[in-house]
Amino acid sequence: MNSKTTPKDFFLHLGATIALYTSAVALINLCFSVINYYNPDVLAGYFSSNSIAWPVSMLVVLVPVLYVIEWFIGRDLARMPEKKDLWIRRWRIYLTLFLGGATVVGDLVVLINWYLNGEITDRFVYKILVVLVVAGVIFAYYLLARAVDSVRAKNWRKILAWFGIVVVLAGVVGGFLIVGSPAKQRAIRFDSQRVSDLTNIQWQIISYWQQRGKLPAALSDLNDPISNFSVPKDPDTSSSYGYSTKWTSAMSSNPAFELCATFSLASQDLSGKGAYGTGGSVGGAIPVGNVSYPIGSISTNDSWTHDAGHICFERTIDPARYPINPKINQ
Repeated sequence: MNSKTTPKDFFLHLGATIALYTSAVALINLCFSVINYYNPDVLAGYFSSNSIAWPVSMLVVLVPVLYVIEWFIGRDLARMPEKKDLWIRRWRIYLTLFLGGATVVGDLVVLINWYLNGEITDRFVYKILVVLVVAGVIFAYYLLARAVDSVRAKNWRKILAWFGIVVVLAGVVGGFLIVGSPAKQRAIRFDSQRVSDLTNIQWQIISYWQQRGKLPAALSDLNDPISNFSVPKDPDTSSSYGYSTKWTSAMSSNPAFELCATFSLASQDLSGKGAYGTGGSVGGAIPVGNVSYPIGSISTNDSWTHDAGHICFERTIDPARYPINPKINQ
């Protein structure tokens, strides 16, 4: 029988290797994100749905691919047992065993470093267990793969393969419980955009006050073709945001105004539910108040916490902090 490596053998083992390593990393990241979410820490950053969406997307695609490729490889071995000695198969098994052991050691070093830097929480224990389980299952599976002719080894490999499916499904279900349906995520993004729009409008109103010494009578007064600013509208319904002044005389009170929008969902407090070392955010994003989907380039000093429905935010301008341009009185 011919035991020469064919292009089919090469790409089957290469594809299985890539799918395995990528799936393992995605599963560990997903489990870490789930652990972070359900075990918040005040020293950690903000949660981002991308930390769940990306690993879930990868697992949904790559895990079935991995199992299908492994099935093809197993079928070839059953037909031609001499393929157990293919160089690419041997290299793949021992490389996986090496990387599996190195992953356990490396991740334990990282986790211990986190522990020494203050992560003295349940997160620490759960993350160690995740790394040990994922890497341990992979290590055991490919350790048994060396014994092709052993019925006992085959049975244990089947058990480990099914256990892997259970672990992946548990991680994916946990991820979906956190981020919800695509419709919910779309609603969160719309609400996040509304907060961004209101923040932009707010600063335009303050600038208007400083330059003219009065509040705009309507939001349309803020439109400025020279600076290329146009008052945004609701991203979902295209309706105008609500605006009204709460001030009539500079001698009686500080200037105040109200901005209103209709939100799909109540905002969530996502602080402490992200990873460490993010500087209070995920992926460099700066969270806006307590909105569910952190976005960038917005100040965190303004409170935009909201319930679902039509919500109004009242703002009072402090003339000492935002003084009127003295040139307008000259």
